[in-house]
Amino acid sequence: MSETPDVPRAPEGEPPVVTPVRVVIAVCLIAPFVAMLWVGSYAKVDPTFIGIPFFYWYQMLWVLVSTALTMTAYTLWNREQRARKAARQARNGGASA
Repeated sequence: MSETPDVPRAPEGEPPVVTPVRVVIAVCLIAPFVAMLWVGSYAKVDPTFIGIPFFYWYQMLWVLVSTALTMTAYTLWNREQRARKAARQARNGGASA
């Protein structure tokens, strides 16, 4: 048995399921979780920013960074889905899929 049934496969003629764009999307969505779960990297007081300890302003900074990364992932996902749909329609002779 050479093929594993658990591995997602694209239908014939479709681009691969795991693409570089999807890897970037995954990194964008996973990075905030890794940053917040790695508490040892920010569990300190110094450096302070306008009197706010590092522990707090670092977490608040990640709120903004997470928003930007999520927006980036969403934009990349929509762009890829539109491209896949256009390619599918082109292959099917312009018929809607």
